[in-house]
Amino acid sequence: QSIHQQRNPPFLLEKDRRFLESIRGNILTETEKVGCAEPGPSEERYIIYSNAFDKIIEYVSAYKNILTSIKQEYEAFITRIKNGQRNVFFLRGRLKALESESTALLYYRKRAMELEDKIKAIEKNSAKIENEILKIQNIGKVSSETFGTQEKTVHPAKPIPGLSVEESLSLDSLSKYLAQLDRRLLELKKDGDGKYVPRQKKTKLEQELLHLLAIRDTAEAKRDKLKLSLGFLTGFLFKASHFVYVYLFSVCIAYTLYFFFLFTSFSELFSSGQYDAAATCAINSPGEILCNEEALKNLKSLSCLEGRNLPLLKYFDTLINASTAAGRLPNLPVTLEAIKCALSEKQLNLVNHWVTQQRLTFSEAVGDLIYDYGKEEPNNMLECLALAQAAYGHSGAYKKVALCLCKQGRIAGAVDYIQQVEHFSLDDYFFLLENCPSTALIRCLSQQWIRKQPFSSMGATILSFISTEHKKHGFQLLEEMNNKSKHNALEKIILSDTVSTLEDWNKIAVTCAENKHEKLSQKIVSVLTSQGGVFDNSRLEDEKDTRIME
Repeated sequence: QSIHQQRNPPFLLEKDRRFLESIRGNILTETEKVGCAEPGPSEERYIIYSNAFDKIIEYVSAYKNILTSIKQEYEAFITRIKNGQRNVFFLRGRLKALESESTALLYYRKRAMELEDKIKAIEKNSAKIENEILKIQNIGKVSSETFGTQEKTVHPAKPIPGLSVEESLSLDSLSKYLAQLDRRLLELKKDGDGKYVPRQKKTKLEQELLHLLAIRDTAEAKRDKLKLSLGFLTGFLFKASHFVYVYLFSVCIAYTLYFFFLFTSFSELFSSGQYDAAATCAINSPGEILCNEEALKNLKSLSCLEGRNLPLLKYFDTLINASTAAGRLPNLPVTLEAIKCALSEKQLNLVNHWVTQQRLTFSEAVGDLIYDYGKEEPNNMLECLALAQAAYGHSGAYKKVALCLCKQGRIAGAVDYIQQVEHFSLDDYFFLLENCPSTALIRCLSQQWIRKQPFSSMGATILSFISTEHKKHGFQLLEEMNNKSKHNALEKIILSDTVSTLEDWNKIAVTCAENKHEKLSQKIVSVLTSQGGVFDNSRLEDEKDTRIME
């Protein structure tokens, strides 16, 4: 459609209408000046419309970044179309180069005819040579038949050709002569394999040549078809590119104006306090463009400038309710901004309602927001921990779920939850003990580990504790296990550990002694030395005796 046939939206303001009319008048004036008033592909029309687009972007300062991004995307697409036209021009040159290959094909055919003549001459000479070979073979057969009886009656004591009588009677000379004959036989076999080619190979080569010629003919026919297809596609693309160029630029202008009026109407609805209508407009926007991070930043900056966080909170509440009614959850940026806005207004009850009704897109960041708010507001700490636990549970942050349970005083529940989780790593235990260094937690973990070890080797686990900054927790776990003296828990754990070696447990005992846990060290050493064939070699004074006893 032309500019005169476009209609203004019914909700356009007077100021925007005047601006739009000035833009249209400017486009008409400039196109008449450069003589490109008729629709069609023209670089001058592209420049005029691009300048008009820039004026629209400058006019709408609130959405300048979004409109600039849209313009850049369309300009990149138009650049790709121009590059396609350049590629068409390049392909035409390639087509001309391919046409020049016909002369080379004539030379190849001429060379093929010359080779065929040579092959015929070679075949003729080969036939003559074969006839001569047959004649020689026939002569040999006749001579062998004539003198065969004489060869059979030769006396074995007849001298060997090439050897004297003395050499014929010498075993060393005969051995040397036999080796010489063997070498000559090998040389003749090699010459027969390398210098001469059997007739079957010649037939095979002729068949391969015929096969290659058939492939060449097929390729030439395919090349001719591709040339015709290339010519057709080149002409079609050259004609279609002009129409596509004009159509895409018109669509670009139309979508730009549409988004401009959409943003304007949304701002008016939000400013006038019509939050239901503004939320409906944001949800129904194409691709939820009014719900992305850029739009939320602009909306948040507008609300902060006017000092109206409470209206912004009402808008988020309406937006979340409308999204739930539409059968989908709000995206993560909307969820985070809504929680931040609600907590800044001390509306924890509203956040509780959203979380319990599962109207948010949960993530670890959502749980962190609620958890940090609980630190700032100690009176609401328990409620924030429960809400953060729900958010962490939905997002798969298992170690933080256990931390929330421990912070609520539910140590046993946290340990039971850890046992239900399939992948609770050693680093997760470190995180839990670092953020909740509780004696009750250490006691519950030791009791649980005595019943069921969380890892394949308890010795390796304790070594990991005492080798890091969590050395204190490792000693506390060992002390708790050692205190279960009625059941000999520590002894059972050491004896049932098939992965850790005696040296590993001895290293644990030495570390305990170095950190003023002598009783614990003595207990581990006594368990180790109670096994058959194991004793403490520290009392042996002689180094030689020590090695022997080891």
